[in-house]
Amino acid sequence: MPKGYWIVRIDIKDQAGYDAYRNDNAEAFAKYDGRFLVRGGKLEALEGEARARNVVIEFPSYEQAVACWKSPEYQRAKAKRDGAVEIDLMAIEGYEG
Repeated sequence: MPKGYWIVRIDIKDQAGYDAYRNDNAEAFAKYDGRFLVRGGKLEALEGEARARNVVIEFPSYEQAVACWKSPEYQRAKAKRDGAVEIDLMAIEGYEG
């Protein structure tokens, strides 16, 4: 079964709101076995537009990636960052060749 991933691109407008979200999202990621592969770090936009912060989270399956986003645990954390960031967040199924 292919793994699932969140690909997240963020521009932070309110650091305090983003920090509150970041402090609370661990519960959902632990429940759905999310594992950070990329969490910020150095970047260079080679083509197209970039956002300041980029994150990739791996889940055991695409279904778990989507379920994590829909979960009450994640939605509680997400409410703390609403309005604090401009964000692109997608769930995507991994490729197994």
